[in-house]
Amino acid sequence: MGPGGRAASAALVGGSVAIFGALRRLALALPRPAAVRSRPGRVWRWRNLLVSFAHSVLAGLWALFSLWHSPELLSDIQDGYSVSGHLLVCFSSGYFIHDTLDIIFNHQSRSSWEYLVHHAMAISAFVSLIITGRFLVAAVLLLLVEVSNIFLTVRMLLKMSNVPSPALYEANKYINLVMYFAFRLAPQAYLTWYFLRYVEVQGQGAFLTANLLLLDAMILMYFSRLLRSDFFPSLRKGSAGRDVDGEKFLID
Repeated sequence: MGPGGRAASAALVGGSVAIFGALRRLALALPRPAAVRSRPGRVWRWRNLLVSFAHSVLAGLWALFSLWHSPELLSDIQDGYSVSGHLLVCFSSGYFIHDTLDIIFNHQSRSSWEYLVHHAMAISAFVSLIITGRFLVAAVLLLLVEVSNIFLTVRMLLKMSNVPSPALYEANKYINLVMYFAFRLAPQAYLTWYFLRYVEVQGQGAFLTANLLLLDAMILMYFSRLLRSDFFPSLRKGSAGRDVDGEKFLID
């Protein structure tokens, strides 16, 4: 990509950061459940999750549309290109930058350090894709995870708001599990297999493969937490009486 293309991509990423900043301010004006209003520690987390939900809906549907509109991309994961996919990567890069700054500036780094690690990996990988123009399709496949994140975020919002509807939580619990397999574990497993089999372990390929393997470990850890929390609560250790005020990630 030439200097002009990089400048345009940087402007797109900056515009995305501004969009999510505006969404954050909008989330501040939205009404909050009594369970959130009564616990000051939950206010930031609630607002942050609303912005995350907006990104998941937009990016998840965008990734699905990109692959549906250009299915030939799947035959060239390393060098395939589409304008829609490029815009999506810029858009999500802006979200990860915004969320990183939101965590740091609101002094949530200690409780949300796993998010910071994840975002650092995503930002560095996406920037390398934008600069080189390679592995764009891999990024679009990875962003299918945002479809799963829609239901994962709904799960956390329901827990925080103490909605008196066990049936709603139960329904989302099973949908969330299916979406986790279909849009998080399956694309991740396929890309891991592809990178280990076909991508040279040098330069950008080595960097992205290392990122992918670390993400594998994180996803399996989160899946273990999800299963213990929602399906095997008797296996949870040391979580009795645990609060969700200062924890952004999937722990409870």
